[in-house]
Amino acid sequence: MRTATIERATKETQISVTVELDEKGRADIDTGIGFFDHMLTALSVHSGISMTVKVKGDLNVDCHHTIEDTGIVLGQALGQALGTKSGIVRYGTAYIPMDESLAMASLDLSNRPFLVFNCDFTNQSCGDYDLCMTEEFFRAFAFNAGMTLHINLLYGSNDHHKAEAVYKAVAHALKTAVTLNADGNTLSTKGVL
Repeated sequence: MRTATIERATKETQISVTVELDEKGRADIDTGIGFFDHMLTALSVHSGISMTVKVKGDLNVDCHHTIEDTGIVLGQALGQALGTKSGIVRYGTAYIPMDESLAMASLDLSNRPFLVFNCDFTNQSCGDYDLCMTEEFFRAFAFNAGMTLHINLLYGSNDHHKAEAVYKAVAHALKTAVTLNADGNTLSTKGVL
């Protein structure tokens, strides 16, 4: 079973994350930020990766530490659950529409972390979720998972739809990338990732 649990406690956040890569996307999410819970639930359900995410953060300050630190811990848990990353498809790309919005995500579980993020939002927030934190979340997630991640929001007008298309595009790309390949070999000319 490909699973991991990571806990992290700082003066700003207390976080516990469990991921199960082969459990069909059960989501149990509580970050204290309703819209972020909605996005992480979409990430779990659409990737097929079960996630339990429990966060207590300094929301009296703002949502920054809660969202970024969740990305750190979720990325660490994904990386640990994947182990050496041998035997996986490794790459994934998905285009996801959400009404008038269209997002694309392409990723490589390569142990070479990088983020390219081309997304523009019109408003400052959706509920208590600062939309500028979308990039910070995915940066923390990608770097801690050892993932090269490219996200492009091609177009859209409603910020809720734009953010949701982004999270779902990453989810579907991730679903492909974590799938076990037919021969169990490492997909690399080097023989290791």
